[in-house]
Order: sequence, then C-alpha cells, then structure tokens
Amino acid sequence: MRDFKIMKRIFLFVLTNIAVLAVISIVMRLFGFDGYMYERGLNYTALAVFSIVWGSVGSFISLAISKWMAKRSMKVQVIEKASNETEMWLIDTVRRQAESAGIGMPEVGIFESLSPNAFATGMSRNNALVAVSTGLLDNMQRNEVEAVLGHEVSHVANGDMITMALLQGILNAFVIFFSRIIGYAMSAAMRSDNRGGYGIGQFIGTMIAQIILGFLAAMIINKFSRYREFHADKGGARLSSTQNMIGALKALQRSSGEKLEGEFAAFGISAGSSKLRSLFATHPPLEERIEALEINQYNAKVQTH
Repeated sequence: MRDFKIMKRIFLFVLTNIAVLAVISIVMRLFGFDGYMYERGLNYTALAVFSIVWGSVGSFISLAISKWMAKRSMKVQVIEKASNETEMWLIDTVRRQAESAGIGMPEVGIFESLSPNAFATGMSRNNALVAVSTGLLDNMQRNEVEAVLGHEVSHVANGDMITMALLQGILNAFVIFFSRIIGYAMSAAMRSDNRGGYGIGQFIGTMIAQIILGFLAAMIINKFSRYREFHADKGGARLSSTQNMIGALKALQRSSGEKLEGEFAAFGISAGSSKLRSLFATHPPLEERIEALEINQYNAKVQTH
C-alpha cells in the first residue's frame, strides 16, 4: 500500500510537468502560433526555437519562485531572529557551513512535519533557503542534524538547483520538439496525400507523444538526481563528519514518515527507493548511500596509514 501511494505521487508529479507542456501546446494552438510551423510542411527551425524557448521558460520560472513556493506550500517559518536556543544553533551551524562551502548565508526555516526531513531550494548559491522539519529536530541528535544541514548546504554549494533547472529545460525542449515531429508524422500517415499538417490528428499525436516522452524525461532527471545525492552526502560528511552523516542516514532508515512532495523531493534528505519505484526515485536507497560513505571512510583511513 505504501509503495502504491508513493508511485501515485510520482505519477502525479510527472503528470503535472506533462500537463504544463500540454497547456503550452493548447495555448499555442488557440492563438495560431502552432500553425505557423506547418504552413509549408514542418518548419524545423521555427520548431527548434519554439521548443528551446518554451521548454526553458517554465523550468526557470519554477526555479525563480522556488523559495516563495516552498514557504507557502510547506508552510516554512523562516527564522528572522532566533527566539530560542535551537533556532540560534540552527542559524550558527548553517552560517558556519555556508562559510566553509564558500556560499552566501541561506535563509533558514522550520516546517511542521512529524517526519524527519529537510530540503534546500533557491535561485542561486547566494540566494537559497535551507529548511528542516520539526520531526527532524525532535527525532535526531544534534550531530546528525548537523550532517543533514551539511547535506543541504552542499546541494546549494554544488549548484544543484540551477543544474536541475537546466536539465529540466533541455529535456522539456526535446519533449516538445520530438513530440511535434511524431505528431506531424502520424498526421501524414493518416492522410491519403501523405502530407502532414496542422490538424486534429497532428494535435492528438503530439499529446500522446508528449505523455510518453514526458515519462522518459522524468526517468532521466531522476537518475541524475540520484547521482547527485551521493555528492551531497559527501559534502555533508565534509562539513560535519562521515560518522555523523552515516548516523543521520541510519536514523532515516528507522523512520517511515511521509516524503516531500513535488520538486522539493529532489532536494530533500529522506526519500528512498525500492524495485517498484526505482526508475522514478529522486534518491538512491539509503543502504546504498550508507555503503558509499563507509567505503569513502575506509579508503580515507587506508590512505592515512
């Protein structure tokens, strides 16, 4: 049942991105811009420009408003001025880690959730937000929370938000470009004069291709996201300690709480994987992440002897 619920969320997230592309297609069709590309056969130059522009716009708008969205959707309370010892410790820890990582001080916030989790988001390395859940603060030791904060600060320092936005934009462009070529070819195959064109057949073919290619694009994005998590774990170990990072991941193994939703899952800490959802998981299995850190720890000890 739990796997079914997670797969449902993944499906809805992927479907949301596909829906955005579909809305763009419908708007362009209604205003007649789509027809320009099919006036004298398929205009590949116009299609390429259209795909790059519209494929990139959505992902960068999403990145630009990511902090605002996080604060609203996750109900993040940004710590403007520490009101207790825990908030003071959080700010001091993030400030120290940010200075060590060579980035600007991120905003620090807390959101209500029984599940131990955290995420980072923002437009750039010097304009980011690091947020932790109340469950994380309640269920983890300070040294483990420090490692989690280091993991999130590493996401910011590595420029993961920008990289993911670029990758999403490129893949969106490919989905738009090739879905229209497929739609045009399907329209041509259904017409007796063997000419494609701007009609309902082409539109339906494009929509079907966008759905299929959209899921393939999501698989590529999430594979890169999983790869990126190992680097953030290394960063967390460097900014705290390897043992602290391993301890934090083991603490997450003992938790079976809710996961982050939507785009924030890619920059969270606790998402895992199973055979059922491995292709769409944003994070590798926790046991693989722990094993990678233990191998790094062992290699480091060997090199010092």
